[in-house]
Amino acid sequence: MEPPTLRKAGSKQEEAFGVQPRRVADLGTVPSLRRSNSSLRKVRRSQNLFGNSEKQENLSSWIPDNIKKKECMYFVESSKLSDAGKVVCECGYTRQQHLEEATRPHAWQGKDWDPKKHVQEMPTDAFGDIVFTGLGQKVGKYVRLSQDTPPSVIYHLMTQYWGLDVPNLLISVTGGAKDFNMKPRLKSVFRRGLVKVAQTTGAWIITGGSHTGVMKQVGEAVRDFTLSSSHNEGEVVTVGVATWGTVHNREDLIHPSGGFPAEYVMDEEGQGHLTCLDSNHSHFILVDDGTHGRYGVEIPLRTRLEKFISEQTKERGGVAIKIPIVCVVLEGGPGTLHTIYNAITNGTPCVVVEGSGRVADVIAQVAGLPISEITISRIQQKLSVFFQEVFETLTESRIAEWTKKIQDIVRRRQLLTIFREGKDGQQDVDVAILQALLKASRSHDHFGHENWDHQLKLAVAWNRVDIARSEIFTDERQWKPSELHPVMTAALISNKPEFVKLFLENGVRLKEFVTWDTLLYLYQNLDPSCPFHSKLQKVLAEEPERPVSAPPAPRVQMHHVAQVLRELLGDFTQPLYPRPRTGDRPRLLLPVPNIKLNVQGVSLRSLYKRSPGHVAFTMDPVRDLLIWAIIQNRRELAEIIWAQSQDCIAAALACSKILKELSKEEEDTDSLEEMLALADEYEHRAIGVFTECHRKDEDRAQKLLTRVSEAWGKTTCLQLALEAKDMKFVSHGGVQAFLTKVWWGQLCVDNGLWRVIACMLAFPLLYTGLISFRERRLQAGPGLPRVRAFFNAPVVIFHLNILSYFAFLCLFAYVLMVDFQPTPSCCEYLIYFWLFSLVCEELRQLFYDPDEFGLMKMALLYFSDFWNKLDIGAILLFIAGLTCRLIPALLYPGRIILSLDFIMFCLRLMHIFTISKTLGPKIIIVKRMMKDVFFFLFLLAVWVVSFGVAKQAILIHNESRVDWIFRGVVYQSYLTIFGQMPAYIDGVNFSLDQCSPNGTDPYKPKCPESDAVRHEPAFPEWLTVILLCLYLLFTNILLLNLLIAMFNYTFQQVQEHTDQIWKFQRHDLIEEYQGRPPAPPPFILLSHLHLFIKRVVLKIPARRRKQLKSKLEKNEEAALLSWEIYLKESYLQNQQYQQKQRPEQKIQDIGNKVSTMVDLLEMESLKRSGSMEQRLASLEEQVAQTSRALHWVMKALRDGGFGSEEGIPAPAPQKASEGQDLEPDGRQEEEDVGDTHHVNARHLLYPNSHVTRFPVPNEKVPWETTGRTGAWWTPWETPWSLCLGSATTPWTDP
Repeated sequence: MEPPTLRKAGSKQEEAFGVQPRRVADLGTVPSLRRSNSSLRKVRRSQNLFGNSEKQENLSSWIPDNIKKKECMYFVESSKLSDAGKVVCECGYTRQQHLEEATRPHAWQGKDWDPKKHVQEMPTDAFGDIVFTGLGQKVGKYVRLSQDTPPSVIYHLMTQYWGLDVPNLLISVTGGAKDFNMKPRLKSVFRRGLVKVAQTTGAWIITGGSHTGVMKQVGEAVRDFTLSSSHNEGEVVTVGVATWGTVHNREDLIHPSGGFPAEYVMDEEGQGHLTCLDSNHSHFILVDDGTHGRYGVEIPLRTRLEKFISEQTKERGGVAIKIPIVCVVLEGGPGTLHTIYNAITNGTPCVVVEGSGRVADVIAQVAGLPISEITISRIQQKLSVFFQEVFETLTESRIAEWTKKIQDIVRRRQLLTIFREGKDGQQDVDVAILQALLKASRSHDHFGHENWDHQLKLAVAWNRVDIARSEIFTDERQWKPSELHPVMTAALISNKPEFVKLFLENGVRLKEFVTWDTLLYLYQNLDPSCPFHSKLQKVLAEEPERPVSAPPAPRVQMHHVAQVLRELLGDFTQPLYPRPRTGDRPRLLLPVPNIKLNVQGVSLRSLYKRSPGHVAFTMDPVRDLLIWAIIQNRRELAEIIWAQSQDCIAAALACSKILKELSKEEEDTDSLEEMLALADEYEHRAIGVFTECHRKDEDRAQKLLTRVSEAWGKTTCLQLALEAKDMKFVSHGGVQAFLTKVWWGQLCVDNGLWRVIACMLAFPLLYTGLISFRERRLQAGPGLPRVRAFFNAPVVIFHLNILSYFAFLCLFAYVLMVDFQPTPSCCEYLIYFWLFSLVCEELRQLFYDPDEFGLMKMALLYFSDFWNKLDIGAILLFIAGLTCRLIPALLYPGRIILSLDFIMFCLRLMHIFTISKTLGPKIIIVKRMMKDVFFFLFLLAVWVVSFGVAKQAILIHNESRVDWIFRGVVYQSYLTIFGQMPAYIDGVNFSLDQCSPNGTDPYKPKCPESDAVRHEPAFPEWLTVILLCLYLLFTNILLLNLLIAMFNYTFQQVQEHTDQIWKFQRHDLIEEYQGRPPAPPPFILLSHLHLFIKRVVLKIPARRRKQLKSKLEKNEEAALLSWEIYLKESYLQNQQYQQKQRPEQKIQDIGNKVSTMVDLLEMESLKRSGSMEQRLASLEEQVAQTSRALHWVMKALRDGGFGSEEGIPAPAPQKASEGQDLEPDGRQEEEDVGDTHHVNARHLLYPNSHVTRFPVPNEKVPWETTGRTGAWWTPWETPWSLCLGSATTPWTDP
């Protein structure tokens, strides 16, 4: 362990970081991650819950094997002492802080301390989790590692063991390492913009990690974001790369087996020349070189790490980009200038924040000037303003070197961006950072389409549609729809709905975009966390293995997707995607896992380049994309795609059905609620569009309900709504009007019920015009079609069946009570015949299969109905009673069974009454209350049995008769609830005459415990009375009131939706009687005989009635869908208008407008104040110059002469206030003509090398002199004699 007393550092930490132009030889390849952020969060959440200990064990075993630290192994006494006056080694550590081996004499090592010889690597002893004591429970990660650690190992640690997502952007923040002051508004803008760009783009922010200077500013920005944001917004990754030897209290971090967590104490008062780690950073990389107190050790490693990360490729949705890097500069000194210079030299874009101070302000104020005006005198004047403390110590050569660096920086304007808060339309730092990266991409590496394509991929990766709108989709570039297809795929997979909307606005047509290959690629990149993915994997697991000789094909095929979708939509639909026939070639031409879109040219566009005749477009591309978005619960994406759909009502109802089915598989409660809410939303959309259609034209709206949709598995909107249990849609007035129309058949719905019943009883009344028909031909036509139309109406069939069923029940009751003879009578035979007709009707319903679902499916549908189960039970019970009745010995039991069966037949009347608007809702409430009674009886049975057993055991001794045990335990205890108190329980009515002493009398209960001599009860009367009181208290008062409360709650809950439930269930009854034969039982046997001849003998297939399912002609269907699309657009416009009219939205709009006005006013104020400051500065300079000129005139006059002109000061040039506000992008200023000569010869570095020239100011060299054109002159490679002896040596560039 290291003691807290550390030696004073000899060197100061000047700056945070710079990008060094250094080649790295140990770059490895790291696989890119392709999983979505939402799925990774879910996986990590489960790992945090169940695998923390396992992760710590893996980390503790991996880090010592791969990451090393550095230790001084040879103590060489230094001439300097520590702050405490102790003798220290040349490495900065005391003798006690060295290993025992380092303090032994080593003659062969020599006396001079050499880090290459005397410092050795060994397994690190500081890694794990870090918690800052007293600053909350935020847990970070840290590791101590050698400065020679390969960047690939560090990157692997960060992405695999620390669990960081591969970044879309790398933001390197550099600047002053000491605390500095910023204007409050500029500080706020910087913090907000920096965190916004990191959070929206998924970037990593890399700083020096200490609690000072620019690192502190970044940490406080992250802290403010964390406090003001919600948990769902994610964490901003802030990586601090610091020197291990300069960290104060670093001994708290040393844990050889890993600190989980290590508690770190920030002690700024006692840190001395060391620094504390910043508590707002999330990860720390502590670079160790074996020394103590030496700053800047981390810079080379940080340079290599950032260079390695920037060379990695991140692939999402088929689009692969190299991770871009940007350098953000605040304040800073000489080291920061060197950092910016190296970054610009390496092609890294830099964003300089003006107003932060020192170097940043110097560069910002000369960035808009021509190179010829950036002179030593101007730079010297700027340094005197911004470096007042150290300006006197700057030498002329140092200023000249700074001038050359600034000239070289400004010369590459495409890599330099100046952020001026409140000026030139710039408001946010995040926009400036992203614009700088886009501007830098317009370099010599990309030309034409490739350049624009690269910028678009960056914008998609950052998820910044605002940047794409303002910088990419401009008048400068006209995009072809096919060029947007690859990034459209990436936007879909990455769940970036705003980009999908942008691409649709710019010409992408889904019919051209969605092909079989594209759709298959999308399904192969499903979110692994969605329930559909797990269901698809189950289907793939059941798929038989392909033979070895078969051609290779992707594992996921569209018929697998169709199988899962049919499970979700229901078996009543046809498969949406057909199964390929044997011998068909795989549809996908390219192996999907290898398809990438990156800047090197490997393009997803090949997915869309197919030979003629092979392009396979789907039936309905909008439907395919909508399903793909819905199964992943992507609300915004599905909303955009649904707005493009044709069959929008069916699409909305299908989405509702899919979401409700998937919610049953979802384990996460939040996701489940989101799915159900989204399902309800799509039901409302279907209702909204159907309402618009119904208002315009009722007949066409009803056609939409029954139209067979080929795109949705040959089903109808009505059937989808029924399967999805969308009660609100089914209870819509338009749907109910259609059902009423079906219910009345060809009769007018305004016919009175009494007219229908009168014509039923006396059909000749049909010829009198008592009944009106919808069709004129029936109203005025012959009588036979009118009679057929009347008796085929479902309402007539229903009432005929009611009359028939009542007659059956009356005859059944008469036989049971009056005419039940040993030999069946005529009435009883009539009942048998009647029941046989009912059995035939149930068989017809079971085998009636117009949609060709198959017998198994029809059986499942049949038995899924409760009333069908009741019918089967009543028929089977009747058969059992009839069997017993025909056996003379079992005549009476047979009558008992038939009597019970009569009860079941009477219960069947409840189903008949569901058509009634008055009784139907009440029957629904009764059915719901039956469930409450079932759970109540479970609670009641506990008290009944417990009291009954206790009472029986106390009163009766060894009762052996089972029937009397049941009476005493259950029957008497149950009747006690209703006031029938058991005898003898209190000893008042005790009498031996009413009981059997030995229990031998089968008609009397056994006597309770009693005294045989005195004939008095011997059981404890006080105990039985207490038990009875407690029993009545809990059952009569508590449980019965609980049952009443349950009934009341159920009634209140169901009553609110009773009308919807009744309207929903009304359809089943209408559909049943709409397809039922017109004749009632027992005459229905004639219809069954006719049906048997048609189906079995003549082989005529069954057909569904056209009123519930109709297939339209293509022209009619196209016109109907166009009409639906038009009204859907009207519905969406109304929704947008209503959204704007909401009070909350109006308040938000007003707030946005006020904020915009305040920002504009502040910007105007800043512009005015800035202009005023510049004018005042120019005025002050002119006044000073005039004062010096007057002083010279006075001196000359005093000396008695007019003086010479050599000493006359020149008037100072006027400074235009606009000159310093020019953007350094080459568009707002014209470069000095003289700067076009010998440009490469003016750079501080020799071409293609790292050798620095002697800094010669531009104004001291006649660059306009024409020289020889030729190759570069490299003085370290050119002989000196050749340089001096030949006048034609090519030493200059043109």
